[in-house]
Amino acid sequence: MIYQNATVHITIAGVLIALLIVVAISSTIWWMLHPPASFIQKLAREAATELERMVGSIVVVFSADILSTHMMALAAKLARGERSELLAIYVIEVPYSLPPDAEMPLEERGALDALGAAESIATASGVSLRTEIIKSRLTKQAVLDLAKRERANLIILGSFREGKYTGAPLGRTIEEIAADAKCDVLIGVEGKHGTLLYEEPGQAGTSNS
Repeated sequence: MIYQNATVHITIAGVLIALLIVVAISSTIWWMLHPPASFIQKLAREAATELERMVGSIVVVFSADILSTHMMALAAKLARGERSELLAIYVIEVPYSLPPDAEMPLEERGALDALGAAESIATASGVSLRTEIIKSRLTKQAVLDLAKRERANLIILGSFREGKYTGAPLGRTIEEIAADAKCDVLIGVEGKHGTLLYEEPGQAGTSNS
């Protein structure tokens, strides 16, 4: 028998081609195991991140022109889900014809009623709520000053439906707050069929959210 020694010639070009093939195969396998996220998945992740940033501290605003009772259930759900601080305020506008700290029994009674309803909704949702009545010459300035003091991440304002308010559903004060606020502002217009995300007392314990 005649044995011949086989000689293997290794060239730089061959090595480079082999490396390219290995890299291509590895990349294909990695891509198959880690498919790119869909556009919808990316939007969902971005929305979740934005929600975490937005609801660190929530202020719900009430006044004679800002009806936010129907927004309290939503605010409570956000606060409960994100473990955020929740504050409800009622701003009483004091006319320039009266002293800044003038007694206004009717307005103060209305403020207590509104904040009492807010507390009931928060309690039913299992959320702690702080309340505060503020007397100010201008509702807008009172809200913006408080948001700055509280380092609010989100201001929630309730508005009128067109059928309950002449003209557009948003009052001028609401538009001014939204225009000048340094944080996010959520405005809710009450629907035709009841309160937004309202929970009857006793339902909060059975809720999955």
